[in-house]
Amino acid sequence: MATWHDGPATLAIGPLAVPLEIAASYRARTRGLLGRDGIRGALLLTPAGSVHTFRMRFAIDVAYLDRRLRVLAVVTMAPGRLGLPRPRSRHVLEAEAGAMAGWGLVAGTAVEVDVPGRLTRG
Repeated sequence: MATWHDGPATLAIGPLAVPLEIAASYRARTRGLLGRDGIRGALLLTPAGSVHTFRMRFAIDVAYLDRRLRVLAVVTMAPGRLGLPRPRSRHVLEAEAGAMAGWGLVAGTAVEVDVPGRLTRG
């Protein structure tokens, strides 16, 4: 099992490489996308099983990932919403609304996280 740390990485969805920020510490997960007007790429919250969009400035796509980095579900959330916890979810991927459809990210897709110096597969 991977040990996660805050910082930059790359999300691999098949041949597509997406800029990724990892939020593994309590502080980074709590802050998430709050106070931002958008995000280039995606944010991985780990560990996480649910999210909210209270005080968010924009709608987001949310992908719930299992421990093997396989997508369990993808939903779009408007600001001011509370997402329900997803059984088996270990990580949550967030991006601007519409981004995940553009990447072809759907339930069942397996992703990889490339942290400088290390590749993490499910």
